[in-house]
Amino acid sequence: MPIERGDIVKVSYTAKLEDGTVIDTTDEEVAREFGIYSEDYRYGDIYIIVGEKVVVEGFEEDMVGKEVGYKGVVSVPPEKAFGKYDPKNREIVSVSKFKEKPRVGDRVRIGDKVGTVERVVGRRVIVDFNHPLAGKNITFEYEIKEKVEDLARKVEAIFMIYTGMEVKARVDGKKVTVEVPRTFHFVPYAPLNKVSALLRIFKYLDVEEVEIVERHRKMDIPKFDEID
Repeated sequence: MPIERGDIVKVSYTAKLEDGTVIDTTDEEVAREFGIYSEDYRYGDIYIIVGEKVVVEGFEEDMVGKEVGYKGVVSVPPEKAFGKYDPKNREIVSVSKFKEKPRVGDRVRIGDKVGTVERVVGRRVIVDFNHPLAGKNITFEYEIKEKVEDLARKVEAIFMIYTGMEVKARVDGKKVTVEVPRTFHFVPYAPLNKVSALLRIFKYLDVEEVEIVERHRKMDIPKFDEID
């Protein structure tokens, strides 16, 4: 069956600029080869809810109508990727607004906006609030590995997308029980990410109730004399 909006698919991809510079990939070996490897990144195939902009809009749109096993390349224009470059979206900010001395290329937050330090002139700093990839055409080489059909696996995939954590789901009619890792609630933004996952579950799946379980075993808890 062709891929449709709302389907949950597993894909691998490598994203490049027009000059061939690799900017993102799900392949650890490719990341290492092109010098963009990060220990904080989880490499391997990823899940996508087609149409939810888990990745850039133009990439997701290209998947619609394709079949599992499809391998291809799509060039995504700025308006369907990271936006057009707006030369007006730059500001002059006093150096006093920064906790540390700003340097060209630093990513900084000013109020509720994040930008890149473009120039430092005396006590004035020019900050570019465009996305670093704004105005760029992005090419995606990708493969559709799987279309997730099982309801429990769909729930697990959605939690992976929005929380980055592996969970176990059990289905009983229209109720789903989700067992989360013991460390789940210690992860930054866990409550917000949980809500994001729940919203997509109720939006796309035939589910009326979700029970979230955090299971602890006596053997996993430190002994009292080990607690400071």
